Amino acid sequence: MSHNALISKIGAPSSQIHFIDLEAQQAKIRPKVDKAIQQVLDHGIYIMGPEVAEFEKNLGAFCSAKHNLSCSNGTDALAFGLMAFGVEPGDAIFVPSFTFAATAEVVTWFGATPIFIDVLEDTFNMDPHSLEKGIALAKKLSLNPKGIIPVDLFGLPADYDAIEAIAKDHSLWVMADAAQSFGASYKGRQVGTLGEITTTSFFPAKPLGCYGDGGAVFTNNDEYAAIMRSIRVHGQGSDKYDNVRVGMNGRLDTIQAAILLHKLAIFPEEIKARNLVAQRYHKGLQDIVKTPSVPEGLTSVWAQYTVQLPENIDRKELMSKLQEAKIPSVVYYVKPLHLQTAYKHYPCVDGHLPVAEKLAQCVLSLPMHPYLEESTQDYIMDIFRDLVSKA
Repeated sequence: MSHNALISKIGAPSSQIHFIDLEAQQAKIRPKVDKAIQQVLDHGIYIMGPEVAEFEKNLGAFCSAKHNLSCSNGTDALAFGLMAFGVEPGDAIFVPSFTFAATAEVVTWFGATPIFIDVLEDTFNMDPHSLEKGIALAKKLSLNPKGIIPVDLFGLPADYDAIEAIAKDHSLWVMADAAQSFGASYKGRQVGTLGEITTTSFFPAKPLGCYGDGGAVFTNNDEYAAIMRSIRVHGQGSDKYDNVRVGMNGRLDTIQAAILLHKLAIFPEEIKARNLVAQRYHKGLQDIVKTPSVPEGLTSVWAQYTVQLPENIDRKELMSKLQEAKIPSVVYYVKPLHLQTAYKHYPCVDGHLPVAEKLAQCVLSLPMHPYLEESTQDYIMDIFRDLVSKA
């Protein structure tokens, strides 16, 4: 049967297939969100209003971190952490290459040097062995090894046992970049309590997202919390006109906090739904592509569902045929950071990172969200299987 005949036989879903369906989620909570926004308009405290404090309190109840500070976005959250750690020129900060640019970008703001680390093929996350080699490289380059920023890619926490052991051996701090993993857990520890500081993003497409930009930082360390709270409002001391350090304008808007309060309330059930979608994908696709794995003791929030295609597959052609069938797909990430124009002059382990480079050529992310109906997912898998099997 031809591909077009299969599409006709199966019958495409009557409604549009969303890569991430924010419309369905909004329909579920729209009356509460409208009311929440109206309340902000009524009280008129648009910056640091009461909803911000309430949201931070609820974040703490959700993830068990002692200090929970909302902020302007996930990139600024990383900057808060680096400023709290006192990062400066001459410092080496170890970051995975297979991720979004923000993780390395912020390191350069402070004149520090990002050293790019390879990742593990099974989890897409930082490779502890490559990290050890990166620390040796930093010392060889006469840099000061300062800290590690693991990225919990696609919703799955990195190998924190191994990373934290290495950090302890070399007197380094760990800051978890949980932009994609807030809501997941690592061996009984909730994301938000990993590393000395954890950061996250509430960008709309994230598992917990607002309707604009937003983020948060989490820590159990009182000193770091006090510093970051000051940094958030221009380095304030007793008030915003008492500047005790150089800071930034990094506050979360009250309206976004009001929206996030209602999104957080349904977040646990959405995480369960995401995992059901992931389980169906795994069952339906594991025999034709390499599906993502979750190590024992960990959970994922499945920010993306990313498979690895066989070598014989022309990814661009596959994506084009999926699009013909009205199925969206995305590549995260087309090029590792150590090969990007802005970052290729920074050091990387062994001069190249084979796993990151390989993954960039074969990964493909399929639609993933809590509102993906079984019939729609079956259609996606049937078309995908047909295209891959005939390649």
